[in-house]
Amino acid sequence: METVQIVLEKELLRAADRAARRQRTNRSALVREALRDHLKRLAAAEREQRDREGYERRPVRRGEFDTWETVAAWPDEWHGVKSASAACRRRTRRDRC
Repeated sequence: METVQIVLEKELLRAADRAARRQRTNRSALVREALRDHLKRLAAAEREQRDREGYERRPVRRGEFDTWETVAAWPDEWHGVKSASAACRRRTRRDRC
């Protein structure tokens, strides 16, 4: 590990120290964890932005993914069924759920 020096506002430092005590860790471990989490979020945001730009350059064409629909297992609510009880309400009275 490397030792670094950073400048923090007094209140931010106090809040970090309180959080470290609550987590039963030290300030350095708290900052390392927070920085790792932040870097993961940045990387995810960058991937999402690249995906958005890619779909803007080449939008999905109608029917492009139809082949996958035959092999994909999607949750019922993605097909418009909110729950088993919603599916039952659409059935006739003779049908049992």
